[in-house]
Amino acid sequence: MEMPILLEVKNLKKYFPLTKGFFKAKVGEVKAVDDISFYIREGETLGLVGESGCGKTTTGKVIVRAYEPTSGDIILNIDGERINVAKLNKKELKGVRRYMQMVFQDPFSSLNPRMTVKEIIGEPLIVNGIAKGKELDERVADLMRKVGLRPEYMRRYPHAFSGGQRQRISIARALALNPKLVVCDEPVSALDVSIQAQVLNLLKDLQEEYQLTYLFISHDLSVVEHISDRVAVMYLGKIVELARTEELFENPKHPYTEALLSAVPKPDPKLKRDRIVLKGDVPDASNPPSGCYFHTRCNYAKEICKEVMPSLEDIGNEHFVSCHLSRELNLRGVLIS
Repeated sequence: MEMPILLEVKNLKKYFPLTKGFFKAKVGEVKAVDDISFYIREGETLGLVGESGCGKTTTGKVIVRAYEPTSGDIILNIDGERINVAKLNKKELKGVRRYMQMVFQDPFSSLNPRMTVKEIIGEPLIVNGIAKGKELDERVADLMRKVGLRPEYMRRYPHAFSGGQRQRISIARALALNPKLVVCDEPVSALDVSIQAQVLNLLKDLQEEYQLTYLFISHDLSVVEHISDRVAVMYLGKIVELARTEELFENPKHPYTEALLSAVPKPDPKLKRDRIVLKGDVPDASNPPSGCYFHTRCNYAKEICKEVMPSLEDIGNEHFVSCHLSRELNLRGVLIS
């Protein structure tokens, strides 16, 4: 039985204006997120991958309204009510924020160094009038235990903790309001490999316990494969492929996905890596190429790719791809455990 859809993103755009001169005249715009659509079911983890600058972090920040969307809809289905987060004013947004939280990439800069752990984790509870006094202490202590930290450390400051412990504090803060959706923006990329595994396993355990839904943003496909139910691949502000994790890794249909998968390390050092090196550089998001944005670097591009922008279409089994040649190409994937 499939779970109901919690988040629907429809035709989402985020353009940043380019200005020039003393009067800041607009001379162009950077298309950081360029007309993307996807959904996430309750209790599911959707991995969002792509190289630096593709727009994946901007997507996460727009969804939680840390950035204002240029256009599009962000629909949150809560208790039978469809809430379009993109259309809410500041007052309405405050009431919805408890359902959406974010874990940031860098635990060293995302925590206020002048606040104790108790103040950091307890702040959402105080602001929303949920707990204070002794009850606040008990709630913070319980959250710290949930993420593997000792409650007696709640009066310490962030500088007294390691990177992995700080990220656990960030996760505890995100869980304070018992959210439905957690946007994880590269939550383990700043951590040592051994600590990464601990934090990933913690996220999976918390998801099961609290029935959480994750949008998991990462550039590391090995991490995404471990935690995600489905994976969306972004390139220059657009989603170029979206499928179930196993399907995408073993049967990619977009040349960009194939190139990303070729860079995944193989566990057996005796196996030869046959990496696909993309030609050229990522195009300028303020002046993208005509047709398919990827055609300037694609080894399979034809004339139609230079002229016509492909749409994201379902080729069966909930496998979506934006490529004119998806049905004729036989691309190389990787076997996953």
